[in-house]
Amino acid sequence: MSDHSTDAADERDSAPEGGTEERSVAVLLDVLPNGRPDDGRPGYQKSPVAYALGEPSFGLYELSLEEDADVSVSDRIDLDGPAVSRYRRVEFEDLTRNAAAEIEYAVEAIVDADERRFVDFYNEAEPITLRLHQLNLLPGIGKKLRNRVLDERKRGPFESFEEVEDRISGLHSPREVILERIVEEIREDDLKYRTFVDRGE
Repeated sequence: MSDHSTDAADERDSAPEGGTEERSVAVLLDVLPNGRPDDGRPGYQKSPVAYALGEPSFGLYELSLEEDADVSVSDRIDLDGPAVSRYRRVEFEDLTRNAAAEIEYAVEAIVDADERRFVDFYNEAEPITLRLHQLNLLPGIGKKLRNRVLDERKRGPFESFEEVEDRISGLHSPREVILERIVEEIREDDLKYRTFVDRGE
């Protein structure tokens, strides 16, 4: 978990065109203008800190903010932008209580801002093993619902969560089960399979 410095950002900026590197954006979960409470240094030595949830990987970050950064919870922030001096990956247990409480809202904002990406999970999910399918990782989706999704998507791709719900009998909240799975993958360390969250390991 090394800090991300401006040198690394410069290297990324100079990468050849056509690469797959995306701009690192995150949703702020908590902002601590006076630094971390467990930092025993004098106040004048502490810089503002924030916790954030990355897009599109759902990675968790601790950010060191510039003194003049004007940001607040639920803002989208460019991790390589002028407000952030450095950042590092952290685990769920490293978050403040306030940051942990914001996870569900941040996940909801990310999913709603890019609905098609998550609808396409229903279109593109594949088998993991002979007995287990990616669709089965979603809460409440057993063999019958999985087979209904697989059969129905052969007729044509789903275009929205509403269409998934309309076309799949028994699947009443396709958006909510995706949200629930993402939050579970963020919070739980010991899941065998992850579909949405990049642990950065």
